[in-house]
Amino acid sequence: MKFIRYRKESRIGLAALREGSLFATDNAHDMASGDLMALVSAGPSALCDAYEQLLSGKKLDPSEMEYLPPFPMPEKIICVGLNYKDHATESGFQAPTYPALFGRYTSSLIGHLAPIIRPNVSDQLDYEGELVAIIGNAGGNISPERALEHVAGYSIFNDASIRDYQFKSAQWTIGKNFDNTGAFGPIFVTADELPPGAKGLRLETRLNGNVLQSASTDDMIFDVATLVSLLSDAMVLRPGDLIVTGTPSGVGIARNPKIFMKPGDICEVEIEGIGILSNPIAQQS
Repeated sequence: MKFIRYRKESRIGLAALREGSLFATDNAHDMASGDLMALVSAGPSALCDAYEQLLSGKKLDPSEMEYLPPFPMPEKIICVGLNYKDHATESGFQAPTYPALFGRYTSSLIGHLAPIIRPNVSDQLDYEGELVAIIGNAGGNISPERALEHVAGYSIFNDASIRDYQFKSAQWTIGKNFDNTGAFGPIFVTADELPPGAKGLRLETRLNGNVLQSASTDDMIFDVATLVSLLSDAMVLRPGDLIVTGTPSGVGIARNPKIFMKPGDICEVEIEGIGILSNPIAQQS
């Protein structure tokens, strides 16, 4: 099942995606009119019921709607750095033996087709295409063997980074949290639609149609199950929490010459079995 969160005029709702078409219901009393956080919290049967309700509704015209982040206010957005060996190497690091972790704030999130904003203080706006795992069942101290039982589904993220600010200090937080740089969505796909742990999926990042990142999710150093288990040692993971699983090699700062995104560019991240996240680049006003 694939869901999209959208705004049409003053209404925010959910749509079901099937065979390239979007469907939604106008019945405010349907559970399908609620948010994905509530549905994920309620469990797989609630997601299934909502999906069927949405399919019974009207077909939407994508040109008349605004795509929104699937989960706009997660309790936690946990990002994983250096989780592909080739990316660690191009960044000048050894492959980690424990995940390099940092947080993002909800204030940075934007949806599909919304502009990623290059701030006035820097021209080093870089792209990072990534797979996102979304927690469904809450849990702490989760074993790797049971970890995927806690994953509701997956989406796509562009962890756009302001590189000079990222490296101003030993912590990467500031460079990863500029407003309007965390592109997310548009599709939330339930875990049953993909291979366990979303393994073996092709991830590709394109800038103005040029392929700059291309890898398999099999190349992750720490797979989804391992990340869920390790994170749950420190904190209870809750429904809607996002684990942004890391980017492969090919980022702009590691290239010669360097490639940074600039106003007028279009950046697309595509993950097999999920879809495409596309965003134009604009200058801060």
